Amino acid sequence: MQENVSTVSSDRCRIGYVTRVQSFSACHRLHSKALSDEENKRIFGKCNNPNGHGHNYNVEITVRGKIDPATGMVLNITDLKEYIEMAIMEPLDHKNLDKDVPYFADVVRYTPSVFYLDKCFHY
Repeated sequence: MQENVSTVSSDRCRIGYVTRVQSFSACHRLHSKALSDEENKRIFGKCNNPNGHGHNYNVEITVRGKIDPATGMVLNITDLKEYIEMAIMEPLDHKNLDKDVPYFADVVRYTPSVFYLDKCFHY
């Protein structure tokens, strides 16, 4: 986990950015229901293994907001950690994306598709 805090000043208010990097691990199988088993094997190779394969993912979350003059914070870091736990870690960490995450039921799970999870985990 890595955190970064930066600020921008203006005449009206101070704006801050808080960035946190979180890592998680998950497995999946590259397989398209639109293709035959033979086509899936040819296109996706060893990544079409019926038992799947795993990855380690890094997610960078940045929050922008007004700095509270009383606390000096954009938001409480503890609240951000709890949100990340709820929105990313609980549903994704050490999960089989094919079987445990409903969003991926009909999506071929290649790495860039993970970035579209905001449709599923928008709080």
